[in-house]
Amino acid sequence: MRKPIIAGNWKMNKIRPAAVELAQGLVDRLKDVSGVEVVLCPPFTALREVAKSIEGSSLALGAQNMYHQPSGAYTGEVSGPMLVDLGCKYVIIGHSERREYFKEDNALINLKVKAALSYGLLPILCVGEKLFEREAGKAEEVVYDHLTGGLEGIAHEEMSRIVIAYEPVWAIGTGKTATPEDAEAMHLFIRKTLTQMYDRELARGVRIQYGGSVKPGNIDVLMAEPDIDGALVGGASLDLNSFARIVRFEANS
Repeated sequence: MRKPIIAGNWKMNKIRPAAVELAQGLVDRLKDVSGVEVVLCPPFTALREVAKSIEGSSLALGAQNMYHQPSGAYTGEVSGPMLVDLGCKYVIIGHSERREYFKEDNALINLKVKAALSYGLLPILCVGEKLFEREAGKAEEVVYDHLTGGLEGIAHEEMSRIVIAYEPVWAIGTGKTATPEDAEAMHLFIRKTLTQMYDRELARGVRIQYGGSVKPGNIDVLMAEPDIDGALVGGASLDLNSFARIVRFEANS
């Protein structure tokens, strides 16, 4: 049985006092929640304070990005060992905004996935198509490319430590959401691709999140789908009430 995982990606929001307030609020609001893993991914500047705020709780800490080298002359970058030192358990890799705005390609993303695993971090690997790619009938082709490229050279035993996040780019921050049926179809495609790359047993065990305008009003129907194992939440994760409701999706109420 796959344990659902709900991760809040705060993106470039929340200075430290606001980040602490939200983290502490979530610790209190979610203290009785079980059966679902909750991950908070604040900006780098708030990682230490959020780590302190959630210490002793069931909430886990994640980072939004990392560089693949452990140290060196890489101005402005943050390494895996630095994230581990701050208390991170997870790291988001290959988010569509990193691909789009910072021109990260599969080769670089693959290096980051491998580096994260080597440092003991659990990668959340993001895959997903743009609107014109979906309209052109290339959604599966794009997701297949992201999966095979991002996971190249990843061993069977390492794959069990990776979470996949399907995020259709056209649904991120737009208010548009893939229908539960569309999202389930792509999640199933991802699972079939992992079966081809590894085997059926492994594919059945990998957790696959949905990301793209997830909010309290649609989380229940999304989580009702058999191959959707959680959510990578953007804007709604910045609001205490909204994120707490998402974590308490209907099946977990």
